[in-house]
Amino acid sequence: MKFELKKQDVISVLMVLVSAFIYACGINTFVKPGNLFPGGFSGLSRLLSQALGDFAGVHISFSVFYLSLNVIVTLLVRKRLGHHFIVLSILHYTLASVFTSLIPVRAITVDPLLISVFGGLVNGFAVGLALRYNASSGGTDFISVYFSMVYNIPMWNYVLGFNALVLVIAGVLYGWNQAMYSIIFQFISTQVVSTLHERFKTTEINVVTNMPDTVCDAVFHRVRHGITKVPCEGGFTGQPHWMLIIAVNKYQTREVVNTIREADPHAFVTIHSVERIVGNYYQKPLE
Repeated sequence: MKFELKKQDVISVLMVLVSAFIYACGINTFVKPGNLFPGGFSGLSRLLSQALGDFAGVHISFSVFYLSLNVIVTLLVRKRLGHHFIVLSILHYTLASVFTSLIPVRAITVDPLLISVFGGLVNGFAVGLALRYNASSGGTDFISVYFSMVYNIPMWNYVLGFNALVLVIAGVLYGWNQAMYSIIFQFISTQVVSTLHERFKTTEINVVTNMPDTVCDAVFHRVRHGITKVPCEGGFTGQPHWMLIIAVNKYQTREVVNTIREADPHAFVTIHSVERIVGNYYQKPLE
């Protein structure tokens, strides 16, 4: 895989490093002291590492399982996701594995509810930060991003269902209290990630303008999305206008609105959240 380092890539690498460090701190400060089982491969790695040590006397660290599972999934999705995304994700989960081995395990509270809530916030922020800079923590993130690209809808809430089996096994082995606290951890983490990551959220922009061609040309030069033009009439003035209907990714909204205002300062713009798109819609591929 070719990976040409540019200025934006340097920023992404730095943010991935910060994200991996925060992620590892969350594991060693909240997850391990609270005996929680987070979502995705980190939860599965925790379960495998602890269960083998407790019931089979085989001691294999969390980092070994976490890194190995991520490598396997990376090999499966490497041809379907962008090279930059894959490389930065490999960097993230490799650094997270290293940091988890180096950072001492130290609890800052013994209250299980506080551990679950703040651990979920830290974990979600770390994963969300990585995703904002074209990376992920690997594992189920790879799977979520892939299906989000296919169906154009956020998939993070569906990850909770994928994690149910891990929690059931953890509940049987270590008690249902820990499994239930882990659900709180996972739910909060998922909601934080869903809030921070806007790539697969869609916004509809409606524009009433007297300069439809000018606005369309300006938008076309900014983003690769279709625009529907509908003739309309002002209810008060009776003057003819044009309504433009544009669907864009949420993270593109500010850029598109600024472009519209530059092309037609008198344009009337409304913005709406879109639950789902069915039909032909261009989703910019991961680089």
